[in-house]
Amino acid sequence: MNAPAGSATTTALRRALGWTVGGLLALIAACGGGSSAAAPTPSPPTGPIKATVLAATLASPWGLAFLLDGRMLVTQKGGSMVIVRADGSAIDATLSGVPAVNSSGQGGLLDVALDPDFATDPWVYFSFSEDGSGGAGTALARGRLAGNALQNVAVIWRQTPKVNSGIHFGSRIVFRSDKTLFLTVGERGQDDPAAPTAQNAQNVAKTLGKVLRLNRDGSIPLDNPVFNLPGALPGLWSIGHRNPQGAALKPGSDELWITEHGPRGGDELNRVLAGRNYGWPLVSYGCPYTFTQSDPSCRPGGGTHAPTFEEPRSTWLPISTAPSGLAFYDGARFPEWSGNLFAGALVGATLWRHVLDASGAVTLRDEVAAVKALGQRIRAVKQGPDGWLYLLTDDGRIVRIER
Repeated sequence: MNAPAGSATTTALRRALGWTVGGLLALIAACGGGSSAAAPTPSPPTGPIKATVLAATLASPWGLAFLLDGRMLVTQKGGSMVIVRADGSAIDATLSGVPAVNSSGQGGLLDVALDPDFATDPWVYFSFSEDGSGGAGTALARGRLAGNALQNVAVIWRQTPKVNSGIHFGSRIVFRSDKTLFLTVGERGQDDPAAPTAQNAQNVAKTLGKVLRLNRDGSIPLDNPVFNLPGALPGLWSIGHRNPQGAALKPGSDELWITEHGPRGGDELNRVLAGRNYGWPLVSYGCPYTFTQSDPSCRPGGGTHAPTFEEPRSTWLPISTAPSGLAFYDGARFPEWSGNLFAGALVGATLWRHVLDASGAVTLRDEVAAVKALGQRIRAVKQGPDGWLYLLTDDGRIVRIER
């Protein structure tokens, strides 16, 4: 069995058995002595879970996407988008072509995602807060990545109406298997839980406090849900959201999960279904900030959502955690975490792990101790192509969760 590594025999073995090059060469060496024993299957990594702070220093990073070569595309709140080396050691480039953003308050350059066909048509999608008539609002744009530039940049969707406020922009971008995308947007701080009369998140004629489903060019899929209410806009997937800053698809499905900021004690984890209403601001488990903690006596609508509105899958009662960033884990590095859902936290500076049962109920929630020990606000959570978890912190660092 002395076939060269590039021979047809070797290639066939690799394809049939799924071996890596290193594993195949080890077997070739063993076969030289006449042994026919198969190479052992590598075991998953073991040992304590570590939170390794990588060397690159960023400026208020917000969104993260992995390029095909393993490098990281990172948005920075102030309005720049950078490419970070795959090992996280330094910034390789700052991209040109990013439009001007309104970075006051909670606004700025927000999430980023790659087109499903990026390998052949390298569109980069990003959300940001933009100025306009009446104030500012969340917008979705895309541009083709060419070297260190975004070209043919165009805004493909704009939140309406613009609002004179610096809070609750959302937003996250998630692509479905059919290559349409979900976009989460906040209600821009316009719905007061103490006096829920404006009802922007409930108003289907406004794109405040909604989850949208769009085609890649910003047009509306024909099979979107229809809200049979006066003035209902196309593109709405769900309504009644406050400030959704985490979004992820359940592996093997197009089922969208989000985390959103509530008022005091009212942060939610939601499974988002088509055409459903998630209650804000008519019902919430959170209380106005004048209260020291969430209490049934001060919860809008009494707190309970069902049956008129969708109940959250979990809340953080009685505290607030300000969840930001969300990722399901389905890699091989942490087999004990398979199918778990991870949510970053700005308040409490931690990473929450959720265990779900077959029905989607949360059966356990705990904190990843290695992240909690860092004491940093977690803005984004992503599974990397190497199977580790990656976090962005508000103090400008990339953290790799590894063993």
